[in-house]
Amino acid sequence: MNDSALPRQASETRDRILDAAEALFVEHGLEATSMRMITGRANANLAAVNYHFGSKDALIQEVFRRRLTELNRQRLAALDRLEAEAQGAPLKPSRIVEAFFGTALALAADTEHGGHTFMRLLGRTYTEPNAFVRQFLAEEYAEVLERFLGALYRALADVPREEILWRFHFMMGAMSYAIAGTDALQLFAGTFDDADPQRLMPRLMSFLLGGLRAPLPVFSAARDAAEGAAAA
Repeated sequence: MNDSALPRQASETRDRILDAAEALFVEHGLEATSMRMITGRANANLAAVNYHFGSKDALIQEVFRRRLTELNRQRLAALDRLEAEAQGAPLKPSRIVEAFFGTALALAADTEHGGHTFMRLLGRTYTEPNAFVRQFLAEEYAEVLERFLGALYRALADVPREEILWRFHFMMGAMSYAIAGTDALQLFAGTFDDADPQRLMPRLMSFLLGGLRAPLPVFSAARDAAEGAAAA
């Protein structure tokens, strides 16, 4: 074996471990997936995992980082283009939503290179508490969320910021739930064959934009007064 083949083999082993861990985390969750399960799926040994990652926590971080870093880069690049075109004017809210969620849904439609699996994992992570991973994701998302929420605040200047935050929260939840699969829907609707990931983007984007444009909620004045008095 020549020397040039060694780095390539090491890279292939590393990728196999990441692919195996990603798939198993989707199937079983982060906590329930053991290192033995990962090495078995990846056809690698524990020494290889320790060599490339050092620990399970570091492996988990790298599983998220290898795709999330690029996804967030694409999101910021899309927002940069929109802001350059707008020349200082507020953006259309629909364009902001498309730049943030559309890039994620495009990744979710990729069934050939692991994008769909990763987005299912990301969606599962949003709904299953894990302090370690949530702290890591908060750091990874910090710049992206600051930029996109800032753009939404400018675009929807007449909407209270707390309502924008709630709607963004609802949109994140809808995307995560949709990407996770149709298992829950089948509990109520029976067999559900139309689960083509390519059709998810237009369906979900239509839903998200409808939610963003929905009328603001009307709260009871008496309840607001009571809450204000309690907070005083």
